[in-house]
Amino acid sequence: MTARRSRPLVVVAGLAVAGIIMLSWTQTWFTVHLHAGAAVAAKVDADGAAAVPQYTALAIASLALFLAMTIAGRVVRIVLAAVEILLGVGVVVSGITALADPVAAAKGAVGEVAGVADLSAVRRAVSSVDVSAWPVVGIVGGVLAVALGVVVLVVQRSWPGPSRKYGAATAGAAADARAVPPVERDAVVDWDDLSAGVDPTSDAVAGPDSAAAGPDDASAGAAGAAPDDTVGSNGRRSNDGVEAERGAP
Repeated sequence: MTARRSRPLVVVAGLAVAGIIMLSWTQTWFTVHLHAGAAVAAKVDADGAAAVPQYTALAIASLALFLAMTIAGRVVRIVLAAVEILLGVGVVVSGITALADPVAAAKGAVGEVAGVADLSAVRRAVSSVDVSAWPVVGIVGGVLAVALGVVVLVVQRSWPGPSRKYGAATAGAAADARAVPPVERDAVVDWDDLSAGVDPTSDAVAGPDSAAAGPDDASAGAAGAAPDDTVGSNGRRSNDGVEAERGAP
Protein backbone atom coordinates (compact mmCIF):
# COMPACT_ATOMS: atom_id res chain seq x y z
CA MET A 1 0.00 0.00 0.00
CA THR A 2 1.44 3.36 -1.04
CA ALA A 3 1.29 6.43 1.14
CA ARG A 4 -0.97 8.11 -1.43
CA ARG A 5 -3.56 5.35 -0.98
CA SER A 6 -3.36 5.56 2.77
CA ARG A 7 -5.66 8.59 3.05
CA PRO A 8 -8.99 6.75 2.63
CA LEU A 9 -7.83 4.05 5.03
CA VAL A 10 -6.76 6.59 7.64
CA VAL A 11 -10.02 8.50 7.29
CA VAL A 12 -12.10 5.31 7.64
CA ALA A 13 -10.02 4.27 10.64
CA GLY A 14 -10.55 7.69 12.22
CA LEU A 15 -14.30 7.44 11.76
CA ALA A 16 -14.25 3.96 13.29
CA VAL A 17 -12.27 5.19 16.30
CA ALA A 18 -14.71 8.05 16.83
CA GLY A 19 -17.52 5.50 16.66
CA ILE A 20 -15.81 3.33 19.29
CA ILE A 21 -15.49 6.29 21.65
CA MET A 22 -19.13 7.22 21.12
CA LEU A 23 -20.25 3.62 21.67
CA SER A 24 -18.29 3.45 24.91
CA TRP A 25 -19.94 6.68 26.04
CA THR A 26 -23.42 5.13 25.68
CA GLN A 27 -22.69 1.97 27.71
CA THR A 28 -22.71 1.25 31.44
CA TRP A 29 -19.36 1.95 33.04
CA PHE A 30 -20.00 1.44 36.75
CA THR A 31 -22.60 -0.42 38.79
CA VAL A 32 -22.65 1.22 42.21
CA HIS A 33 -24.04 -0.78 45.14
CA LEU A 34 -25.47 1.27 48.02
CA HIS A 35 -25.87 0.56 51.69
CA ALA A 36 -29.28 -0.62 52.81
CA GLY A 37 -31.48 2.34 53.66
CA ALA A 38 -29.09 4.85 52.13
CA ALA A 39 -31.27 5.28 49.04
CA VAL A 40 -34.49 4.14 47.47
CA ALA A 41 -32.55 1.71 45.24
CA ALA A 42 -29.97 -0.89 46.15
CA LYS A 43 -27.75 -0.17 43.15
CA VAL A 44 -27.20 2.49 40.50
CA ASP A 45 -25.88 2.07 36.95
CA ALA A 46 -23.66 4.91 35.77
CA ASP A 47 -23.10 4.98 32.03
CA GLY A 48 -20.42 6.85 30.14
CA ALA A 49 -22.67 9.89 29.76
CA ALA A 50 -22.71 10.23 33.57
CA ALA A 51 -19.10 9.23 34.20
CA VAL A 52 -17.40 11.12 31.34
CA PRO A 53 -19.87 13.59 29.80
CA GLN A 54 -17.07 15.18 27.74
CA TYR A 55 -16.68 12.01 25.66
CA THR A 56 -19.51 12.94 23.32
CA ALA A 57 -17.94 16.29 22.44
CA LEU A 58 -14.53 14.71 21.91
CA ALA A 59 -15.95 11.94 19.71
CA ILE A 60 -18.00 14.34 17.56
CA ALA A 61 -14.98 16.65 17.16
CA SER A 62 -12.83 13.69 16.09
CA LEU A 63 -15.50 12.59 13.62
CA ALA A 64 -15.74 16.04 12.04
CA LEU A 65 -11.95 16.32 11.97
CA PHE A 66 -11.42 13.20 9.89
CA LEU A 67 -14.18 14.23 7.50
CA ALA A 68 -12.43 17.57 7.03
CA MET A 69 -9.18 15.77 6.19
CA THR A 70 -10.72 14.51 2.95
CA ILE A 71 -10.71 18.03 1.46
CA ALA A 72 -8.03 19.81 3.47
CA GLY A 73 -4.71 21.04 2.15
CA ARG A 74 -1.31 20.11 3.51
CA VAL A 75 -1.02 22.84 6.15
CA VAL A 76 -4.57 22.30 7.36
CA ARG A 77 -3.97 18.56 7.57
CA ILE A 78 -1.02 19.13 9.87
CA VAL A 79 -3.16 21.31 12.13
CA LEU A 80 -5.97 18.76 12.12
CA ALA A 81 -3.57 15.95 12.95
CA ALA A 82 -2.23 17.90 15.93
CA VAL A 83 -5.78 18.58 17.11
CA GLU A 84 -6.62 14.88 16.75
CA ILE A 85 -3.68 14.00 18.98
CA LEU A 86 -4.94 16.44 21.61
CA LEU A 87 -8.45 15.00 21.36
CA GLY A 88 -7.10 11.48 21.85
CA VAL A 89 -5.12 12.59 24.88
CA GLY A 90 -8.27 14.17 26.30
CA VAL A 91 -10.19 10.91 25.86
CA VAL A 92 -7.44 8.90 27.55
CA VAL A 93 -7.06 11.30 30.47
CA SER A 94 -10.83 11.49 31.03
CA GLY A 95 -11.19 7.70 30.96
CA ILE A 96 -8.27 7.08 33.31
CA THR A 97 -9.56 9.73 35.73
CA ALA A 98 -13.01 8.12 35.85
CA LEU A 99 -11.53 4.64 36.18
CA ALA A 100 -9.27 5.73 39.04
CA ASP A 101 -12.21 7.05 41.12
CA PRO A 102 -15.48 5.40 40.05
CA VAL A 103 -17.42 6.85 42.98
CA ALA A 104 -16.52 10.40 42.03
CA ALA A 105 -17.32 9.67 38.38
CA ALA A 106 -20.73 8.24 39.33
CA LYS A 107 -21.50 10.97 41.88
CA GLY A 108 -24.26 12.51 39.79
CA ALA A 109 -26.07 9.20 39.22
CA VAL A 110 -25.76 8.18 42.89
CA GLY A 111 -26.77 11.61 44.15
CA GLU A 112 -30.05 11.49 42.24
CA VAL A 113 -31.00 8.23 43.98
CA ALA A 114 -29.56 8.92 47.42
CA GLY A 115 -30.69 12.53 47.53
CA VAL A 116 -27.24 13.89 48.31
CA ALA A 117 -24.89 16.10 46.31
CA ASP A 118 -21.73 16.20 48.41
CA LEU A 119 -19.02 13.76 47.36
CA SER A 120 -18.26 12.70 50.93
CA ALA A 121 -21.95 11.87 51.50
CA VAL A 122 -22.00 9.88 48.27
CA ARG A 123 -18.95 7.89 49.39
CA ARG A 124 -20.67 7.04 52.69
CA ALA A 125 -23.71 5.73 50.84
CA VAL A 126 -21.67 3.48 48.50
CA SER A 127 -20.79 -0.01 49.61
CA SER A 128 -19.05 -1.31 46.46
CA VAL A 129 -18.57 -0.57 42.74
CA ASP A 130 -18.50 -2.99 39.83
CA VAL A 131 -16.47 -1.78 36.85
CA SER A 132 -17.31 -2.94 33.33
CA ALA A 133 -14.95 -3.22 30.38
CA TRP A 134 -16.30 -0.12 28.62
CA PRO A 135 -14.00 2.36 30.35
CA VAL A 136 -11.06 0.40 28.96
CA VAL A 137 -12.68 0.43 25.50
CA GLY A 138 -12.98 4.20 25.66
CA ILE A 139 -9.36 4.58 26.75
CA VAL A 140 -8.20 2.30 23.93
CA GLY A 141 -10.17 4.46 21.52
CA GLY A 142 -8.32 7.50 22.79
CA VAL A 143 -4.96 5.76 22.31
CA LEU A 144 -5.92 4.85 18.75
CA ALA A 145 -6.93 8.45 18.09
CA VAL A 146 -3.48 9.61 19.21
CA ALA A 147 -1.82 6.99 17.02
CA LEU A 148 -3.89 8.02 13.99
CA GLY A 149 -2.94 11.64 14.54
CA VAL A 150 0.73 10.68 14.46
CA VAL A 151 0.17 8.59 11.32
CA VAL A 152 -1.46 11.54 9.58
CA LEU A 153 1.51 13.75 10.43
CA VAL A 154 3.85 11.19 8.83
CA VAL A 155 1.98 10.20 5.66
CA GLN A 156 -0.04 13.30 4.80
CA ARG A 157 2.78 14.77 2.68
CA SER A 158 2.03 12.34 -0.13
CA TRP A 159 -1.72 12.90 -0.08
CA PRO A 160 -3.11 14.85 -3.03
CA GLY A 161 -4.35 18.33 -2.28
CA PRO A 162 -7.84 19.67 -2.96
CA SER A 163 -8.90 19.94 -6.60
CA ARG A 164 -8.05 23.24 -8.28
CA LYS A 165 -10.36 22.73 -11.25
CA TYR A 166 -13.20 24.89 -10.02
CA GLY A 167 -10.90 27.41 -8.39
CA ALA A 168 -9.10 27.98 -11.71
CA ALA A 169 -12.40 28.30 -13.57
CA THR A 170 -13.65 30.85 -11.08
CA ALA A 171 -10.43 32.84 -11.29
CA GLY A 172 -10.59 32.83 -15.10
CA ALA A 173 -14.18 34.04 -15.09
CA ALA A 174 -13.29 36.83 -12.68
CA ALA A 175 -10.36 37.89 -14.89
CA ASP A 176 -12.61 37.98 -17.96
CA ALA A 177 -15.15 40.07 -16.09
CA ARG A 178 -12.46 42.56 -15.11
CA ALA A 179 -11.22 42.74 -18.70
CA VAL A 180 -14.60 43.84 -20.09
CA PRO A 181 -14.75 47.67 -20.08
CA PRO A 182 -17.73 49.15 -18.26
CA VAL A 183 -20.55 50.47 -20.46
CA GLU A 184 -21.13 54.18 -20.06
CA ARG A 185 -24.78 54.65 -19.16
CA ASP A 186 -27.05 57.67 -18.98
CA ALA A 187 -30.45 57.77 -17.34
CA VAL A 188 -32.02 60.05 -20.01
CA VAL A 189 -30.83 57.89 -22.90
CA ASP A 190 -31.98 54.72 -21.12
CA TRP A 191 -35.41 56.27 -20.58
CA ASP A 192 -35.67 57.23 -24.24
CA ASP A 193 -34.68 53.68 -25.22
CA LEU A 194 -37.35 52.23 -22.98
CA SER A 195 -39.93 54.63 -24.47
CA ALA A 196 -38.97 53.40 -27.93
CA GLY A 197 -39.44 49.76 -26.84
CA VAL A 198 -35.73 48.97 -26.76
CA ASP A 199 -34.01 47.23 -23.82
CA PRO A 200 -31.12 49.54 -22.82
CA THR A 201 -29.27 46.63 -21.20
CA SER A 202 -29.36 44.51 -24.34
CA ASP A 203 -26.09 43.75 -26.11
CA ALA A 204 -27.75 44.79 -29.36
CA VAL A 205 -28.28 48.31 -27.95
CA ALA A 206 -24.99 48.61 -26.15
CA GLY A 207 -23.30 47.45 -29.32
CA PRO A 208 -19.90 46.16 -28.08
CA ASP A 209 -20.01 43.61 -30.89
CA SER A 210 -20.78 46.21 -33.51
CA ALA A 211 -17.16 47.30 -33.54
CA ALA A 212 -16.23 43.78 -34.63
CA ALA A 213 -18.72 43.76 -37.52
CA GLY A 214 -17.32 43.41 -41.02
CA PRO A 215 -17.30 46.16 -43.67
CA ASP A 216 -20.30 44.63 -45.46
CA ASP A 217 -22.33 44.72 -42.25
CA ALA A 218 -21.26 48.31 -41.61
CA SER A 219 -22.24 49.45 -45.11
CA ALA A 220 -25.55 47.61 -44.88
CA GLY A 221 -26.24 49.28 -41.55
CA ALA A 222 -25.33 52.69 -42.97
CA ALA A 223 -27.61 52.21 -45.98
CA GLY A 224 -30.59 51.29 -43.85
CA ALA A 225 -30.01 53.86 -41.11
CA ALA A 226 -32.15 56.96 -40.87
CA PRO A 227 -30.35 60.30 -41.31
CA ASP A 228 -31.65 61.67 -38.04
CA ASP A 229 -30.74 60.54 -34.51
CA THR A 230 -33.40 57.91 -33.85
CA VAL A 231 -34.35 57.17 -30.24
CA GLY A 232 -32.94 53.83 -29.16
CA SER A 233 -30.36 53.64 -31.93
CA ASN A 234 -26.69 52.92 -31.38
CA GLY A 235 -25.90 56.56 -31.89
CA ARG A 236 -27.95 57.52 -28.85
CA ARG A 237 -25.92 55.15 -26.65
CA SER A 238 -23.17 57.71 -26.25
CA ASN A 239 -23.52 60.76 -24.07
CA ASP A 240 -22.80 63.17 -26.93
CA GLY A 241 -25.37 65.95 -26.86
CA VAL A 242 -26.98 64.74 -23.64
CA GLU A 243 -25.92 67.83 -21.76
CA ALA A 244 -27.39 69.98 -24.54
CA GLU A 245 -30.69 68.13 -24.26
CA ARG A 246 -30.71 68.89 -20.57
CA GLY A 247 -30.22 72.60 -21.31
CA ALA A 248 -26.57 72.78 -20.27
CA PRO A 249 -24.52 75.56 -21.96
